[in-house]
Amino acid sequence: MTFVDLAPSAHELQHVRYLFTDIDDTLTTEGKLLPSTYGALWELSRAGIAVVPVTGGSAGWCEHIVRAWPVAAVIGESGAYCVTRRSGEVVFEYWENASLQRERQRRHLDAIEKLISEKCGAFKIAQDQVFRLADVAIDIQGHDTRDVEDLASDIRAIGGTVAISSIHINTWIGVYDKRAMSERLLTGMFGVDPVELPSVTAFVGDSRNDAPMFGFIRNSFGVGNILPVLPHLQHVPRWISSQPAGLGFADIAGTILNARTTGE
Repeated sequence: MTFVDLAPSAHELQHVRYLFTDIDDTLTTEGKLLPSTYGALWELSRAGIAVVPVTGGSAGWCEHIVRAWPVAAVIGESGAYCVTRRSGEVVFEYWENASLQRERQRRHLDAIEKLISEKCGAFKIAQDQVFRLADVAIDIQGHDTRDVEDLASDIRAIGGTVAISSIHINTWIGVYDKRAMSERLLTGMFGVDPVELPSVTAFVGDSRNDAPMFGFIRNSFGVGNILPVLPHLQHVPRWISSQPAGLGFADIAGTILNARTTGE
């Protein structure tokens, strides 16, 4: 288990009970969930650590993940809702009224499609848009960074909130984000005392839209592939694994598990 520059001490991590994590290029490696990464999720769960993926991913992804993965909850579409499983039933809890968020999404999608059309179709709406309930996702892989920034600025100019990940521009109408819904989940559903929050939580991410979480959770980690985007982050991770993507997550998970054992 190796880290770039600083490494966490066992003392700093021994009380972690809730691990929040991004998915794309943090849990996944080139789009795939490696055996070691999936195994790390199970090891965390068996140790009593509640894992919560926090993603820009669609409702379709979230519904599957909360059913099939060893997770306590999933926060989807950049904080639009939290998904849990209770007595076998999948439950969506929206940031605001579900009907309101869906109506906002419908109008925003129309506006985004018009905006992209005016740019001669250089960008495309993500294929999983049909499975989304609150936001609009635009594919950015293969596009120049300056073109991505220009499109993001145009979206903000028409009133959209924007988050840029390693694969998408995610945009929505509303004041929520990953951090806001994570805080609501911790203090509301999980009943975490705000005073204890810094010591009992950790977060792992890889991209620009994870910056709010890096600023919110003290025990914050980046996987190795975050290094190129660090200059663009308002808040940076406290520690960075030398391993990329899913390998980095498994490395970080092992560090947290070892800290719990050391502290006993």
